Amino acid sequence: MPWDPTTYNQFKDIRLRPFLDLMSLISGVHLGNGNGLDIGCGTGEQTAILADKFRVADFLGIDSSVEMLAGSGQFVKENLHFELTAMEPFIRSSAATWDLIFSNAALQWSNDHRTLFPELIAKLNPGGQFAVQMPFQTENSLNRILLETASEKPFADWLNGFIQKSPLLQLDEYAQLMFDGALTDLHISLRVYPIIAANETDLYQFISGSALIPYMERLDADQQKLFRSAFIKRIQAQFVSFPAIYAFKRLLLYGVKRNPGVRLTS
Repeated sequence: MPWDPTTYNQFKDIRLRPFLDLMSLISGVHLGNGNGLDIGCGTGEQTAILADKFRVADFLGIDSSVEMLAGSGQFVKENLHFELTAMEPFIRSSAATWDLIFSNAALQWSNDHRTLFPELIAKLNPGGQFAVQMPFQTENSLNRILLETASEKPFADWLNGFIQKSPLLQLDEYAQLMFDGALTDLHISLRVYPIIAANETDLYQFISGSALIPYMERLDADQQKLFRSAFIKRIQAQFVSFPAIYAFKRLLLYGVKRNPGVRLTS
């Protein structure tokens, strides 16, 4: 069950708000006519917004999904290109360094953030900016309900015990990783982006375009139908009545790479 841009973009406006908040933290002065990397760029539409805002910089968007990148050609321009590649091998094999490393709602799919984040920060040039947004899955109720459903029989058996555990750390751990990576001007915040759902199907559709995918791709058609039914029933039980508000939490991280030899002062 590959990524589906159509399903994902059903909630494009909702997904755009945290992207815009993250982009607002970026300094054009720091970026200048440098280069930017968008990790997990998806369809490329948001990367194009970045490239339009900071026109003197060159941007590369990378994503591992053929389906999501299929239409990215329409956004290619003089200062924006795309590459089909997985993030980890790209970062670890490339000698390139960056004036901006940007990632909106993508790094939650990568494991071992205690190793990954220092590797990413090490790819920043002095004065380079690090801007990352991730759903804070451990505190989001739909993610919790999804884990509960996948952990019960018969789904646990059908999934062979598979559970997509969130790799996200606590805020103070990200603060330490960023500080240890010589990032300054730190911005670390947990924000709530409310979703007003008319019914349980709205909430199911929202998560079906992202966190639900690894589960559904492991089930056959009949199993998917039963899983969907059980999951929706749990959503109904959680929210009781509709319309309902879903307080979707996201983590925003930002910092600037300190120039070598510059010492922090109190």
